[in-house]
Amino acid sequence: MIIKTAPKRRQTVLAGLCVLGLAVGLSACGDSSSSDDPASNQVEFSFLGMPENTTVEAVLQTIAAGSCATDLADYPLKTSSQPQASYDQQLQLLAGNDALPSLIFAANTPSLAIELHDGGYLVDIDQALTEVGLADAILPAAESVLRSLYGGDLFTLPAEFNIEGIWYNKAILAQHGIAQPTTWDELTAANQKLADAGVQPFAVAGSGGDGWNVTRLVGNHIFRSLGADAMRQVADGKAKLTDPEYLASAEAVAAWGQAGYFGPAPTAVDYATAMNTFLTGQAAFYYMGSWALASFNDPTQNQIGDDNIGFLPFPNVTGGKGSAAEVPANAGMPLALSSASYDAGAKAWLGCLAQNYGTLALRDKGQITGFRVFDPVADLPALTTEVQDIIANAPSSVLWFEALFSAQATTTAQTNGGLLAEGSLSGADFMSIVQADLG
Repeated sequence: MIIKTAPKRRQTVLAGLCVLGLAVGLSACGDSSSSDDPASNQVEFSFLGMPENTTVEAVLQTIAAGSCATDLADYPLKTSSQPQASYDQQLQLLAGNDALPSLIFAANTPSLAIELHDGGYLVDIDQALTEVGLADAILPAAESVLRSLYGGDLFTLPAEFNIEGIWYNKAILAQHGIAQPTTWDELTAANQKLADAGVQPFAVAGSGGDGWNVTRLVGNHIFRSLGADAMRQVADGKAKLTDPEYLASAEAVAAWGQAGYFGPAPTAVDYATAMNTFLTGQAAFYYMGSWALASFNDPTQNQIGDDNIGFLPFPNVTGGKGSAAEVPANAGMPLALSSASYDAGAKAWLGCLAQNYGTLALRDKGQITGFRVFDPVADLPALTTEVQDIIANAPSSVLWFEALFSAQATTTAQTNGGLLAEGSLSGADFMSIVQADLG
């Protein structure tokens, strides 16, 4: 049994959160099991979701009604939701009242999820999965992302998993005699060849906060140059973005902007326009996550044909410590289990969820997760199958540029990404203003 006894630290945190809870009118923190109401003794598996995300609840309902119906009959699913904008505050209030539901979205802010885990509120998933005989239920690439995001611990479940990379138009590359690039230098040469021929090399969004797809290029260049732990070194204060080896990556992307590889006016292009630019054949390359499969597989949006789209892992940097085998990825909004609610019912739910979630999310919602698909789904679009294979075979992964940043530094980076792509902001200036927010 892995229900955690609350350490002394948790009691201190809990006391503080209780005060917050009482301040907004919540009942005092205490053991709710003393209620005389027989209904309060009903064993249920409670889930706190978000109205912005309906997939998780739908898949949980399918699990409860499907092959696990008998195993979960005594542990009915009870769902509630909290808007994403106020979700983290609600988690704090529930934790302060010792009333976290059985299953939750971990938190919008990774640092809050870490605090809850360190305070004893969340189940250690690696141990829990081992106990239910499903230690291999999470794919290595997804586990790598989760551990990187949360300081090395595994206390979340990847209900969503997106890889990122460079998608390309096969016909355009073939027309111009360009082989799939494997290094940054080869990709730069391909960009130049396309630009010389009057073809826009990259579709990119640089309007407002949409500049994140530019900062992804900076981050991935850093990972390929300095290794998978490079941004952790910055987060831990052991390195700065203004160090020469980090500056080099921002300058490499800025050089692309100055050469015009991102088109004539990146700061005027939003997400939807960049997607349309690629899917109408107006650009050869497009950096994006696998969530774009929904658009790629939609013939009303995709005018170049899904069989004309290839996937290019972010290339190696010559002499760098990183590897193209380390897939840039994110886990969307991971799930976590409450320690206080981890009873026989929650354990049964975990087993059924780990065994079935990957298959059902893919079959019913077309969503790729970080769970192993134990029962393969037939008749998937070719691109979806390709992404599945990449995820299943990736030995590890890396995070994105801002993953470990403060909210302010994230905003600064993403709103200035477009200027970097436009060539009007140098790599050194970009890194300086972001580093200023990191302290």
